[in-house]
Amino acid sequence: MITRAWMMFHLPDMNDFPYMERFFSRYNASEIMKRPVSLRYLAYRVAPVPPGAEDYGYQNYRVHENWAKMEDISGLKGTLSFTPLERHLDFAVAMIPAEPTEDFLGAGLRYDEKTILRWLIFYKYPEGVSVEEGEKWFLDVHAKEVMQQPGLIRYFSSSTLSMAPMSPPPPWFRHFFTNPSRLAFAKWDRVSEQWYEDANGWRKAVLESPPKYTKPDWAKYDKYPFFEPNADFVSTFILEWPTYNLLRDVEPRAI
Repeated sequence: MITRAWMMFHLPDMNDFPYMERFFSRYNASEIMKRPVSLRYLAYRVAPVPPGAEDYGYQNYRVHENWAKMEDISGLKGTLSFTPLERHLDFAVAMIPAEPTEDFLGAGLRYDEKTILRWLIFYKYPEGVSVEEGEKWFLDVHAKEVMQQPGLIRYFSSSTLSMAPMSPPPPWFRHFFTNPSRLAFAKWDRVSEQWYEDANGWRKAVLESPPKYTKPDWAKYDKYPFFEPNADFVSTFILEWPTYNLLRDVEPRAI
């Protein structure tokens, strides 16, 4: 089975931007590719945040997309550990099937038809809410209401896969990061993409002229999408094409 691992990165201090760019290009990307499992390894510089989207768990730095075969994912067997990160970086990781489990809207859209701003979202059902209960609300109620957003041009979603053997993360993985946030090792339940033509399209759909939403009984957060930002909900914005094709642009590090 081919999987996609999505990784969102957030820099609490943008002063660390030059260090992090060097770290990813010189060390991390090449060390990951030393593990012979990646079929596709892409990196996106996140798009400028639409005004008002900062309140939606916005992750401000990068997004990585790593495709691999599920049966080939085996931790660090036969390879070396990664170069430790010396600056603080928050991150969230979710693994999904190669194709979405649900395709709600816009399958007939062609690339040259409209410009594309992708809103990438991770959801985690709050503590005490079963996945079954959360999924029933998401699929039967919420997704249908989201499809009524004016200016939404594409909408699809996936239930997540187990991160085993990374759940719980092994000691070598925890050692790699400096003071990771509580998001770092969260088990996300769903990944969605909502596409708009541009930042103004997002603002119209989400802030200015939203449809009426049904809040689930179990929600503790009153605002759409009823998940607490930076706890049960993180998101960011990327464009249609990656900034880097890492399998092409970066050489794997030799032992």
